[in-house]
Amino acid sequence: MPGPKKLDPASSPRALLGSELRHRRESANLSQTELGDLLYVSGSFIGHLENGSRSMQMDQAINLDEVLNADGFFKRNCAALEKSKYPDHFVEAAEAEARATEIKQYAPQLIPGLLQTEAYARAVFREYQPTAVESVIDELVAARLDRTLLLADPTLPMLWAVLDEAVLRRKVGGPECMAEALRHIADLIRQHRIIVQVLPFSAGAHAALTGSLKLMSFADEPPLAYADGMGIGHLQDDPATVRQYELTYDLVVASALSPAASLALIESVAEDYEHEAQQF
Repeated sequence: MPGPKKLDPASSPRALLGSELRHRRESANLSQTELGDLLYVSGSFIGHLENGSRSMQMDQAINLDEVLNADGFFKRNCAALEKSKYPDHFVEAAEAEARATEIKQYAPQLIPGLLQTEAYARAVFREYQPTAVESVIDELVAARLDRTLLLADPTLPMLWAVLDEAVLRRKVGGPECMAEALRHIADLIRQHRIIVQVLPFSAGAHAALTGSLKLMSFADEPPLAYADGMGIGHLQDDPATVRQYELTYDLVVASALSPAASLALIESVAEDYEHEAQQF
């Protein structure tokens, strides 16, 4: 069960909710397990809410207001959590990503968000929403670029990505956009900021054919796994499920090119795009 963790209630709605939850639970002389039983969740889940590692959902907030006689406190402040710049299915994953010390990811179709350039992100969002006004696309791009600032730290999080060869070959935004995007990844590799491997088409069938996956490890929290699809995403904390994702990732890594060979391929494809762009 998660132990106490110092929170700054002014830092975020999640920290405020966690701090207040711990205060009211202890004032009610309830253990995490006892409160969990009243809400039909585990005591460890209550601990995660208190230490800020999980987001409180509105139905949980309403139940907590009733059980702890909180006079609507949790419902009112939980609403602030719902006002996010990220899609609903990605909010918790984005917050977890920001706390992670290690991120491992397999990307089957697109360059991962943390590694995207502005032009690449804009091309992706425009395809997602072809009729959206430009201001909407601008907001989406800004939110994505905000995530990339995680890599401004020279060491954390450690990012290890496996890119399917399709990621390199899919011409998102045209040859100039792709050349810039792949050169950006190559630069991060050469700066020893990230580890990247390419899963080549020649590898054939592999363990992650069903889609993308992301693994996140933390300094003082259990690991999480995240998988997403069109408009949906699932953050998994069940230990057995996370272990299965870890095995899948390890199998993908085993089928991928070495980091050195992957860098050579990325730079070669980037050069091809540059030559193509010059022809126009």
